[in-house]
Amino acid sequence: MATPIPFTPFRFFDLPSELRIRIYEYHLLTPDIIDLDPQNHKQILPRFNVFYACRRMHEEAFRVFYGGNTFRLFPTHGRFINTKWPLLSRMPARYRSAIHTIELCLGPGWNKPPQGWKIEPHLGLEDMRSLKRLRIFIQMDPASSPVFSEFCISREYYTLFCVDLLSGIMSNADGIDLVKFEAFPSVDQYGPLMSALVEEIKTRGKLVKYGPFQGWVEGCLTMKGQFLVK
Repeated sequence: MATPIPFTPFRFFDLPSELRIRIYEYHLLTPDIIDLDPQNHKQILPRFNVFYACRRMHEEAFRVFYGGNTFRLFPTHGRFINTKWPLLSRMPARYRSAIHTIELCLGPGWNKPPQGWKIEPHLGLEDMRSLKRLRIFIQMDPASSPVFSEFCISREYYTLFCVDLLSGIMSNADGIDLVKFEAFPSVDQYGPLMSALVEEIKTRGKLVKYGPFQGWVEGCLTMKGQFLVK
């Protein structure tokens, strides 16, 4: 009869911290923007299993999950777009404080912005002490084409609404030092909406970066107006 091989538990915490972090990243990070979504119970919730292993693993893992992923400020899914309680407002302050990057998606509800899209205390932006990056994704710019004029309160209405949102974010999360723009191909990099948003950011002394999503040259715009190609 063969002698059974003794079982030796794998001592995870004997690994160097750098390696443990890489393992957490492999399990917890996703390239998708995290938002209120009906599929979260399938796509996001299973990742939280490591949170329940032990207190020490929770302390290490939650910082990787919240610090390494990007979270959408206001929901865009049709089921949640009108909610008064966006994702950030549903998080404990301790988790919000670990978030490094958030996204503001502009375009949904352009002719009648959802009532819940307001910068209010329950969003918890002031709790987000680690927040450094704001990603702005623009789906459309109603002010750039007369086609939208008959559906808008005024041509400038949505532009002013978006600038007001951005101003509120920057005022409540003054730790943000870089704003990155991405957009659908139809959005003009120098159109009314983009120009107004960039001007608001420049007046606050923050760095502007353009991503390559729709063919824009990737690089940064400094306070002096210098464009630094990546």
